[in-house]
Amino acid sequence: MTGQVRTVDGRVAGRRGQATRQKLLDCLSEMLSSSPYRDVKVIDVARKAGTSPATFYQYFPDVEGAVLEIAEEMAKEGAGLTELVSGRSWVGKAGWATSEELVEGFLDFWRKNDAILRVVDLGAAEGDKRFYKIRMKILNSVTNSLTDTVKELQAKGKVDKDVSPAAMAGSLVAMLAAVASHQKGFQTWGVKQTELRPNLALLVHLGITGKKPTK
Repeated sequence: MTGQVRTVDGRVAGRRGQATRQKLLDCLSEMLSSSPYRDVKVIDVARKAGTSPATFYQYFPDVEGAVLEIAEEMAKEGAGLTELVSGRSWVGKAGWATSEELVEGFLDFWRKNDAILRVVDLGAAEGDKRFYKIRMKILNSVTNSLTDTVKELQAKGKVDKDVSPAAMAGSLVAMLAAVASHQKGFQTWGVKQTELRPNLALLVHLGITGKKPTK
């Protein structure tokens, strides 16, 4: 964690305090993986971290405040998703590889951060602007790069001018997010991960290039 870490009352936390604060966040993250967000209480987080509720309140105003900290860190990591698209080729076999890697990277990120993303989605759906901004920060990292990709392909005459770059990119990223959050649900439809990912990559490739991929 970079920069100065401060307590709720504005004091700069020392090394030991920073370690305690991080342990509280780690324990909260672990609890979110196995318990509904609304059921997580300060006293339970503190107990799991081997400290007291009073110590928790030195660093966070409440559970929601701590969850937002975790979500912000996750969003910073999510900004790296842009590397799956930025500067990549969408022509020939390279284009198919780009589609596959985008789907792999996006779904893996979602699965890795499943617990906190469920809380972010819940908060955003309930109209909490703080969670909405975090969700959009993650999605924008891919949407903006895909928008630029479609514009570049249009400039080269490879994509129809009638296609709206932002609408196409936004639709594909919204689809990726919906599928990513529903990965376990596909199993009930008899769809394996090994089937889901290449078919999702096919849709992405068709959306961006308008063509069947060269494999």
